[in-house]
Parts: sequence; C-alpha cells; structure tokens
Amino acid sequence: QVQLVESGGGLVQAGGSLRLSCAASGLTFRHYAMGWFRQAPGKEREFVAGIRWDGGTTFYADSVKGRFTISRDNVENKVYLQMNSLGPEDTAVYYCAARPWYSDYNPKSYDYWGQGTQVTVSS
Repeated sequence: QVQLVESGGGLVQAGGSLRLSCAASGLTFRHYAMGWFRQAPGKEREFVAGIRWDGGTTFYADSVKGRFTISRDNVENKVYLQMNSLGPEDTAVYYCAARPWYSDYNPKSYDYWGQGTQVTVSS
C-alpha cells in the first residue's frame, strides 16, 4: 500500500520560511518523480514544483521560482519543499504526489497523493 505523508506545514508571517517534507512508503521511491501541488480555497489544484526520479531535473511554477526549492533523498524516501519569502498568496493546502520517472505539471498524470498539509501565511 502506497503512502505519502506530508508534514511541516503551519502558520508563518509574511517573509518567513517553511520546509515541507513528504515521506513515501510502499513504492520503489527512486523510480518515481515527485511533485508538489497546492490548493487554495475556491481554487483548482495547481503545480508548484517537480523533481525527476534521480533529482537530476527540477522545475517550478513561475509564481514560486527563486523562492521555493524542491529536493529529494532517495535513501530516506523523502521529498522536500523549502519555501522562502512566503506571502499571503502562498496560503494553501500543499500536497505531494508521485508518478513514474519524470515529473509533470498536470496533476491528473500523478498516480499517488498525500493527504496534504496546511500552510497559512499571515500578512
């Protein structure tokens, strides 16, 4: 049974930082690309960042480029999202997701999802 469990969310002031983690189990983690998505109230789920199965390629939504960094540890079976210079527009539930080998912007192409972690940025 595949499980993705996010952690690290919380309440932070504008300009602050958070580091999200996603622990994976039940799959051969090194065979999967990982993505971070977010969903704000009343909005569709949107792509935030993605990383290839080996960590060799990363890409980001324009809205977070230069502020967020995705990374992974294929020994610990974890993926991370370092978020800096947070603003109220970053408030959302953040999800990690897995799909084979190469990451993608489209959430429908992901096979597995975590339950999400809430990030709230106060102004």
